[in-house]
Amino acid sequence: MSRFTAAFVGHRDEWEVERLRSGVPGDVDVTTVPVQPAETVQERGIELALNAEVIIPWRFRITPEVIASPRLKMVQALSAGTDFYPKKELHERGVLMAGNSGANSVAVSEMTIMLMIGASRHVQEQIRNLHSGNYHGDFFDTWEQYHEITGKRIGIIGLGKIGSKVARRLRGWDCEIVYHDRLEIDPEVEKFADAKRVSLDELLSTSDVVSVHVPLTENSRGMIGDEEFAKMKPTAVYVSTCRGPVTDEAALIRALENGAIAAAGLDVTEIEPVEEDNPLLQMRNVFMTPHLAGSAIEAREKALDNAAHNITLLSQGKQPRGLIDPFE
Repeated sequence: MSRFTAAFVGHRDEWEVERLRSGVPGDVDVTTVPVQPAETVQERGIELALNAEVIIPWRFRITPEVIASPRLKMVQALSAGTDFYPKKELHERGVLMAGNSGANSVAVSEMTIMLMIGASRHVQEQIRNLHSGNYHGDFFDTWEQYHEITGKRIGIIGLGKIGSKVARRLRGWDCEIVYHDRLEIDPEVEKFADAKRVSLDELLSTSDVVSVHVPLTENSRGMIGDEEFAKMKPTAVYVSTCRGPVTDEAALIRALENGAIAAAGLDVTEIEPVEEDNPLLQMRNVFMTPHLAGSAIEAREKALDNAAHNITLLSQGKQPRGLIDPFE
């Protein structure tokens, strides 16, 4: 009888493999394919995936051939987002899909606050001026455009693992935290976040900063558009570190151009990598990073530890944690 096997397809460094292997029982095999050379990851990964109960993919596409494998029991994501996985197809074959259980939630929450500050203070324009030899630019003539976030009302859409940590970290900034979520939130999470639930309309119309933390689903695609931006304060800052298509980007650009909102802090865009002619790149009131909010060594370590824990549970016939709803 073949041993229980987990295929780690797309690891970057040997320490990742060792971290994963050290967390699983000795009777579990971990087979691996490095992410380089990139042009052969898919071919080599399929070969391993067809002989594994669990796949831990990174820059590896789950193909119909892999989904149909009679051995496959679970796909374990290292990322928070799972919108790019064939979840329905996996579900139809009885294959579980597990998320990273918030492994990068601290990293993303820290980056979110950086984006709030960067957008509120037009940091990207400051950096652009500095490197172009313009130094201060016209900043001393435009004081009224730059704001602190201390003492402001912060509206969080989605009080999950990331949104709640954003709220928690802002407690020391004397911010008032309100949130909206389509799901019922555990009272302990509300207490941890020190956040008050309000309607979406109230959140949009009264918040100084609106920060979005929802997964990309058919329900959330384009959920922040012209109508939502029109409800925001003209001094509001909009922040998104979830998925680009959650925001109607054309509507965001219009809102920034016509003064419906004051600024935006973005780690994500509708098309990634962002296109060179995207107007957001040149706007002085936009602070952008290239979808790397979750990138920190600690986040990767926690994601690998979570994967090892789930592999262990599954190998022992137990229920893994962080299972993803295939219809979300």
